[in-house]
Amino acid sequence: MHAWPASEVPALPGQGRDLRIHDTATGGPVTLDPGPVARIYVCGITPYDATHIGHAATYNAFDLVQRVWLDTKRQVHYVQNVTDVDDPLLERADRDGVDWAALAEQETALFREDMTALRMLPPRHYIGAVEAIPGIVPLVERLRDHGAAYELEGDIYFSVESDPHFGQVSNLDAAAMRLLSAERGGDPERPGKKNPVDPMLWMAAREGEPSWDGGSLGRGRPGWHIECVAIALDHLGMGFDVQGGGSDLVFPHHEMGASHAQVLTGEFPMAKAYVHAGMVALHGEKMSKSKGNLVFVSALRRDGVDPAAIRLALLAHHYRADWEWTDQVLRDAEARLGRWRAAVSRPDGPPAEALVEEIREALADDLDAPAALAAVDRWVGLQEASGGTDTGAPGVVSRAVDALLGVAL
Repeated sequence: MHAWPASEVPALPGQGRDLRIHDTATGGPVTLDPGPVARIYVCGITPYDATHIGHAATYNAFDLVQRVWLDTKRQVHYVQNVTDVDDPLLERADRDGVDWAALAEQETALFREDMTALRMLPPRHYIGAVEAIPGIVPLVERLRDHGAAYELEGDIYFSVESDPHFGQVSNLDAAAMRLLSAERGGDPERPGKKNPVDPMLWMAAREGEPSWDGGSLGRGRPGWHIECVAIALDHLGMGFDVQGGGSDLVFPHHEMGASHAQVLTGEFPMAKAYVHAGMVALHGEKMSKSKGNLVFVSALRRDGVDPAAIRLALLAHHYRADWEWTDQVLRDAEARLGRWRAAVSRPDGPPAEALVEEIREALADDLDAPAALAAVDRWVGLQEASGGTDTGAPGVVSRAVDALLGVAL
């Protein structure tokens, strides 16, 4: 599966700061110090109803992570998956009377278009669950053969008790885990499971549903969590720098994925930091596919909204915050974009070197994009109030905003 084209990232003078970011597992900040190549895995979409603003907010956060690392003169090895076979996708295809594979292809193509328009840097490896199946099957067989998985009516489940570190990503108690498992694709009430939250690794073939040859597992399809584990281990290995996604992935997805990987490799932890973006609401409720209260990037673009304004609307909120999309949020972003573009089109302005450092400092401090935007606002305000004499300053500001915030002026 191919990703989308990369926009050019301007080179800036000097060098960025190492990233200090909130780690869900420890509940506090960690300063990441990758080697020459920083490694990040971000969970991708299940391709139906793409791309809504909640998606965009999540991928914007991890785009900033990449930009901070690139500014430190590191390379970035970024991997993202596409869950192109799963129950929600099959249910939507059945509801709409369309082929599930065609729906997945259509929505993935739309996602690529939106990511390109928003200037999100693409992953080096963009892998679909279906194409990952040949690498998933041996992992499930290994877990089963080592006693970390068991069969239940043809399905294969992972035993969470096989990982001594289980629970150390989410730090939830058993009752909370059981509740979230039921809400987020698990089956805690199924009789015969060793632990109610044990997740499925391999689902035996169901009539009328797609299935693949699973070798000794029989025909079926992979569970959700093992998909990401197989892709991450294949392309990044253990101990990569950041595992990222929305906060709704903390449990069960990232908890289970970590346990799968840790049992498979005998190493801990799977990732040095677990980083999660907040949820976006609309009309007082979390934006979600099940509720249908979605604002789509593609619809905004069709209505003539500049993608740079959409990106500024996202950047105006701290990535970890839960916030609400409103018409006013977009109007504010459009006004800000207009002021910034007017400023960099003028022939001169106040010196901008200090501004570049302010943006760097803000982003290195747990991706504080609102503080970075405020710093640019101050420079623009000074220029509007008293002009300036530095003829190179507007160009410096334009390049910094592009390189570090992903906004083309």
